[in-house]
Amino acid sequence: MSVIPVNVIFPHTSLWETTHTDSHKHKRVPPPERVCVGGVKLLWEDLSPTCLKFPPLLFSAIPGQRLFCFPAMPALWRFMLFWICVCIWLPAQGALVVSRKGALTQETKEAMGPRSIKKRSTNSANMMEVYSVKVDCTVTSRFAHTVMTSKARNKANVSQEIFFEVELPKTAFIANFSMEIEGQVYVGEVKGKEKAKKQYEKAVSSGQTAGLVKASGRNMETFSVSVNIAAKSNVSFILTYEELLQRKLGQYEILTRVKPKQPVQEFQIVVNIFEPQGIDFVEATATFLSNELLPLVEKTVTDTKAHISFSPTLEQQRKCPGCEGNIIDGDFIIKYDVKRAKDLGAVQIVNGYFVHFFAPPDLARVPKNVVFVIDRSGSMSGRKIDQTRDAMVAILEDLHEEDNFALILFDSSIVTWRDFLTKATKGNVTNAITYIKKLKDRGSTNINDAVLKAVEMLKRERGKKNLPERSTDMIILLTDGMPNVGESNTPKLQENVRSAIGGNMSLFCLGFGNDVVFSFLDVMAKENNGLARRIFEGSDAAIQLQGFYEEVSSPLLLEVDLRYPDSAVGFLTKNHYSQLFNGTEIVVAGRLKDNNLDNFLVEVFAQGPKEDFLVQGQASVLDLDVIYPEQEYIFRNFSERLWAYLTIQQLLEKSEIGSQQEKENAKAKALDMSLQYSFVTPLTSMVVTKPETEDGPDSPLIADKLTEAQRQEAERNGGLSSSQGSSSRGSSSRGSSSRGSSSRGSSSRGSSSRGSSSRGSSSRGSSSRGGSSDADGDPHFMIELPDKDDALCFDINDKPGTIFNLVKDPKSGFVVNGQIIGKKKVKEDGNFKTYFGRFGIVHKKLGVQLDVSTQHISVFYNGKQVKLLWSDTASIKETDMDLRLSKNSSLTVTLRHSVKFMVIRHTKVWKRRHDQQDYLGFYTLDSHHLSASVHGLLGQFYHGVGFEVTDLRPDEVQEKLDATMYVKGHTINVTRHWQKDFSRDVKNGENIPCWFINEDGAGLIDGRALDYIVSGLFKATF
Repeated sequence: MSVIPVNVIFPHTSLWETTHTDSHKHKRVPPPERVCVGGVKLLWEDLSPTCLKFPPLLFSAIPGQRLFCFPAMPALWRFMLFWICVCIWLPAQGALVVSRKGALTQETKEAMGPRSIKKRSTNSANMMEVYSVKVDCTVTSRFAHTVMTSKARNKANVSQEIFFEVELPKTAFIANFSMEIEGQVYVGEVKGKEKAKKQYEKAVSSGQTAGLVKASGRNMETFSVSVNIAAKSNVSFILTYEELLQRKLGQYEILTRVKPKQPVQEFQIVVNIFEPQGIDFVEATATFLSNELLPLVEKTVTDTKAHISFSPTLEQQRKCPGCEGNIIDGDFIIKYDVKRAKDLGAVQIVNGYFVHFFAPPDLARVPKNVVFVIDRSGSMSGRKIDQTRDAMVAILEDLHEEDNFALILFDSSIVTWRDFLTKATKGNVTNAITYIKKLKDRGSTNINDAVLKAVEMLKRERGKKNLPERSTDMIILLTDGMPNVGESNTPKLQENVRSAIGGNMSLFCLGFGNDVVFSFLDVMAKENNGLARRIFEGSDAAIQLQGFYEEVSSPLLLEVDLRYPDSAVGFLTKNHYSQLFNGTEIVVAGRLKDNNLDNFLVEVFAQGPKEDFLVQGQASVLDLDVIYPEQEYIFRNFSERLWAYLTIQQLLEKSEIGSQQEKENAKAKALDMSLQYSFVTPLTSMVVTKPETEDGPDSPLIADKLTEAQRQEAERNGGLSSSQGSSSRGSSSRGSSSRGSSSRGSSSRGSSSRGSSSRGSSSRGSSSRGGSSDADGDPHFMIELPDKDDALCFDINDKPGTIFNLVKDPKSGFVVNGQIIGKKKVKEDGNFKTYFGRFGIVHKKLGVQLDVSTQHISVFYNGKQVKLLWSDTASIKETDMDLRLSKNSSLTVTLRHSVKFMVIRHTKVWKRRHDQQDYLGFYTLDSHHLSASVHGLLGQFYHGVGFEVTDLRPDEVQEKLDATMYVKGHTINVTRHWQKDFSRDVKNGENIPCWFINEDGAGLIDGRALDYIVSGLFKATF
């Protein structure tokens, strides 16, 4: 007999839960007095009256659930009724997010916009158990083959939808995905992107949504899939991906991020490394390892093989005895390197393919002549310019005395430190550091003239023989924006640079932040023997800059040419490289024409610092059965797949440069090979046909490979992938393991949505945006959680003139108070909208005070007073303060080592009424320096806020989405709203969907709204 779920509610005597469909009319029931069969804590005081909420199957004539209340039920009957209900409820077991299918209409999904929402079926999610999570990685000669497996069972009597999510490196190719449901296997099929797109569009046109791969963090991408599982059924998810590990700074790294969330009966990470060249060292660690877990990391290393495993028991995974939380939450990291043979390197021939690894040890450095071209335009203001300054100081200090260098700063104009390259003596470096420490932002962005100036400088010095003959010339360009002065047509600019360089030097491009189009820099670098790298805005930006420089700071060989007999080898990958840098490795692979290896001569030619480098040797077949006699070799075709992977990667690069015909040829070859080897690349998609449900055939899943341009566009849109133009589908780190970083996201197909904000360190428009808190418009307050792809908003209305404390930090004495004003026109019912009309901002330690109103701005600092009008354009730079006023739009203030914020002035115009309203918005851009005790209506969220959204339900009356939110120990009703964020687009703003909390943010904010009222614009109680 199937069990009928019954929700039991014991409201407080003075509070009644109504059955209105409008969530705004629901009266909030404080969680301590609210008892739901579903795990909420109980208090037995004041348990009258009793209410029962019955499912529709008991009352078919009554739509939805019906609430029945019994005001005078005796306590004994209430007690018995409660335990009857508890007995039919089973405890939560699921680790994967589970949801009922089809709970949202398509119209409701579309209304929710690009930010998607997760829904959990609170009655059925408890019956899903994830009992196995495994990561199995086999590395053979640097080629990694990773299989991630997750198994779950549906213990319920009804079908349920399960979400599976893993993360993989953006450099990896998905090679296979399959689902096994009750013995039936569903396997993904790789198709050309155009064919897959047609299948995708067909699914969308039929009212279905398709799954996708989306960007995740800086170096990862997330694969997520959902499937409907019948009652009492099991499911297995298996994802396979492959990549060639890159050697950086003298080592290879295998990073696996695991976030099972709840203890799993069978949890296992196994990594086997086979390196016939010989293993030099292996290190294994994890960010979550405690003293108790450390002995569980087992490592066995022989001359050519390493075995690493980590298999904690169910109890060892718990954060504490009896706890449901899992201590395993973070990165499992393996670093290793191989033994290096001098001169020729290692040539391995396996199953008709060869691979040559070239990175000889103990080579002397080649001197370099480097011109640093640094963007100092206005967009570099604040933390960017500070971090660039800090990074450049460290980079200059790292120069070797035999190096030559120059500094070019550019904005609208071009400025050189010296008009020639300078020897990197101690004195010259000290003078350059003094110069770079004065770096300040100004003007626009003239990339064309700045790079051409660097080229001209290197050519002139080379022509005058002022540079060593055996040295390498390179330009390192750092910019955060697109060209808007001089030559601003990017194809023409790229052509100018390519023509000027003429293949005689290397150009390395660093794109700082998200305003510069990375693909523009990437093509320009590849066309000129260099590479491009994104520098993400964040507290570690200076470290990123230094890390990139460290990778290219020590060239060992120039013009490296690796040669193989034409009669023996075909389909060769790239075999000429401009430089070999210290700590890296050159890899060349090819296919053998026949098995006659008697004349397989390998030669390497290059230029060293003092003489030419020339080595040659005979290659031989690698017999893996002899090297690993006791190992059943499970990856025999690794050499062929390594060759295919490397070939496709290089063809994809060629498809971006050269003539149109060359691009098309490279693209066509890459597509053919991607299909042949079933790799998901930017040219292909994996299509997974899901099993049929009671409702008929379900939509196919479409897994894409994102380009860097798509990743950047996704970040600009708040972290969502633009793949196939679709909205985000279900994602969950519950019960999943992943290579890389993970965040708990959301889904348009119903699952649990949990959000938590990182500390409010945020740079608008960057990929590293953490949680940010804004006060603007109506609703007044919005807490953006871009890492979680969600936002919270609430309104606090009071009479005009009321002053609220927004931020207060006792440690620094930083305070922000906001005074509200009323709309000029009052409605007939006496209600009126309110806005912020004035801000009082003070930083006691720095001696700064600002009074910002809709008319003017008064600035007090260092005993001085400056009064500015919004019609002004102004800039104030002091040691501890950087203030920028843009005419009639925004004020941006950076307080050194403290906080960065923006105040925006709006003018709302009602043309029909010939009326307008001026008001202000406050945006926190960077708050990571503020102390842990920061508070206020906004400040309290700089720490982060954890919440869970469940029970999503369309509101047919208002055509909005209602839901239940669990936050800070409270259960509250919320509604999906839209709110404008003007921090990136001051004029038009960006529509942000958010969960609106009623009743002055009750349950979300600490205490009551009245607690935040202060008596004066600069008052604060610490």
